[in-house]
Amino acid sequence: MEISERTRTLGTENAFVVLAEVNRLCAEGKDIVNFCIGQPDFDTPEHIKEAAIKAIKAGKTGYTPSQGILQLREAIADYLSETRKIDVKPEWVVVANGAKPFIGYVILSVTDYGRGHEVLYPNPGFPIYESQIRAHGAVPVPLNLREENGYEIDLKDLEDKLNERSRLLILNSPHNPTGAVYSRRYLEQIAEIVKRYENLWIFSDEIYSKIIYEGEFASIASIPEMQERTIIVDGVSKAYAMTGWRIGFAANEKLAKHLSRWITNTDSCAAHPNQYAALAALTGPQDDTRRMVEVFRRRRDLIVDGLNSVEGINCLKPSGAFYVWPNVTEACRLIGAEDSEEFRRRLLYDAGVAVLSDIHFGQKIEGEHLRFSYATSDENIIEGVRRLRDYISENMR
Repeated sequence: MEISERTRTLGTENAFVVLAEVNRLCAEGKDIVNFCIGQPDFDTPEHIKEAAIKAIKAGKTGYTPSQGILQLREAIADYLSETRKIDVKPEWVVVANGAKPFIGYVILSVTDYGRGHEVLYPNPGFPIYESQIRAHGAVPVPLNLREENGYEIDLKDLEDKLNERSRLLILNSPHNPTGAVYSRRYLEQIAEIVKRYENLWIFSDEIYSKIIYEGEFASIASIPEMQERTIIVDGVSKAYAMTGWRIGFAANEKLAKHLSRWITNTDSCAAHPNQYAALAALTGPQDDTRRMVEVFRRRRDLIVDGLNSVEGINCLKPSGAFYVWPNVTEACRLIGAEDSEEFRRRLLYDAGVAVLSDIHFGQKIEGEHLRFSYATSDENIIEGVRRLRDYISENMR
């Protein structure tokens, strides 16, 4: 029996692939310091758990409207209006099982299969962007992010790659995997370029919007003339330690009804009691989130300082999210590793340090990079950096 070409060539999120490898080694008794997975190592706050339990006991276990329960959409609209400094109405909001499904829903809503419609996306970037673009029959156009630009999109490159076939520009700030955060001034420059194209939408992936260490978060939707064409995508996974609860949301006046129809065709609706948990997250105390961000700030400084003390490694200090993206080109040369993927495998099997390599986040641009998630304890960061330092010093050629 044949498997479709679309399925055989479908990409994946390699963090989960490597995590399975790590779990297998741990099951065999190996001691692994894990920097792979992008999820907070905190428990969901108690008041959020209690809201879900209360909802279950109250019988909130059936289908909801595909768009999401009204109370949650009202809370999301208030939250987005306040934090993005724009006016968002509940009927413009759609709730889904996580923020990730909106990547596919939006591509399906603004491009047509086989028509040559192009989607521009950051490279390196979240790998599901490219896989969903290809799976839904659009043309992926990478926007290469370079270290010398602080991992911002090169505006000249953006101008050169936009054309009448361009239908969607994906922005991600704070950015996975580099931790870069786009300033309002920079977003204004992007907006000036985007305005030239009548049929160009913006997918603004803002899932790390509350995890910012310097300055304030800025959304391109807050730039004049941008809200109408911007799909704001956010959720409760990262800021409230709710990755497994699978509640994300999107907001756009024109696309909301179409996104809701895609949900009807796929998941029917987001999990009913979990929507009440998300409601409690957005409307309840924010102390746990603030404390978590401060812990991440301390860990960021710890891991950046640690990595920069290791011979052959250079690491920029990220302004948001909980990832670092060190340049390990010289380290690869020192130990005779062909590339970052060989370095990653050697670190895992020989040093007991689990990271991801740059090939897990798109096409290689220049140099060799690894991604470390510092959503782990101070002790793990210190031990992981120590193992990394020792491995390089003991294996220099």
